Amino acid sequence: MSGRTAEPPRRPGEFELIEKLFAPMAHGAAGAFGLRDDAAVLAPPDGHEFVLKVDSVIEGVHFRRSDPAQTVGRKALRRALSDLAAKGAEPQAWLLALALPTWPDMEWLEAFAAGLSADREEFGIPLVGGETNATPGPLTITITAIGNLPADTLIRRNGAKPRDGVFVTGTIGDAGAGLSLASAQKPPEAARDFLVSRYRVPLPRLAFGRALRGFASAAIDVSDGLLADLGHIAGESGVRIAVEADRIPLSDALRQIEGEGVEARVRAATAGDDYEITFTAPGHASLAIEDAARRTGTVITRIGRVMAGDGLALLSEAGAEIPVDRTGYTHF
Repeated sequence: MSGRTAEPPRRPGEFELIEKLFAPMAHGAAGAFGLRDDAAVLAPPDGHEFVLKVDSVIEGVHFRRSDPAQTVGRKALRRALSDLAAKGAEPQAWLLALALPTWPDMEWLEAFAAGLSADREEFGIPLVGGETNATPGPLTITITAIGNLPADTLIRRNGAKPRDGVFVTGTIGDAGAGLSLASAQKPPEAARDFLVSRYRVPLPRLAFGRALRGFASAAIDVSDGLLADLGHIAGESGVRIAVEADRIPLSDALRQIEGEGVEARVRAATAGDDYEITFTAPGHASLAIEDAARRTGTVITRIGRVMAGDGLALLSEAGAEIPVDRTGYTHF
């Protein structure tokens, strides 16, 4: 064997990459100018406001190098769309910034772009700009999602009030289990595949988020962990939130692999990366919640209540507080 250092994978230059892989995703957006200019021009529909969200995914933090390239792109976009969903916004466009180390070759980049392109078609939102750089650090993908909604209808974190109910969409804990199972040396099985897919390709609850406008008092997407994110609502609203552990919805796949005891429920409620919506709403909104769930095909579970006070508590079936060492993921 020679002692020569392996050369980095060959790939086109910056502008050729943009032209080949990303410019097609700008099709139909006149203000994007085919990604041939330094900026884009957008306007919200009449009587609407922009909602803006920037989100980054970093190799080794939010995804693994061994994850399929298509799912890396899709997760990056869907994370940002999930934040728009929790605000009740309609996605309008997005921007992409890439910080590329040397290891992603053209095959990887083509698969990455194919994943983004598939979601661009699924959600009907064009790419309107971005940036591409080289980096000596980890691969970093930053999405800026741009949405719109009718003026003065943004659902914030700070509106929860005592006697409101606390609700969540879908099931909780799947992505955390999927992350653990993604590298596990186990034979493929339906439950494992389901959980890994929930980690790699989350589902932003866009239709249900829009349906929340008008009756949700507060909402947030579940990214850091159900308890951590409800803690944000409690803090911003100046209230106490009690979550009943036995009401936290678990998927059949998660129950099959991890069970459904207290420890499994604590792991589910603190793992994060679910990208479901948890929200609060007053009692008179029950029929509106049922109607929104039915119209959007979304499973909704009432998991707790808002009270006077501060902080957050996870309660057992008997009403005792369950000690929790950490409520979710934190970067710092």
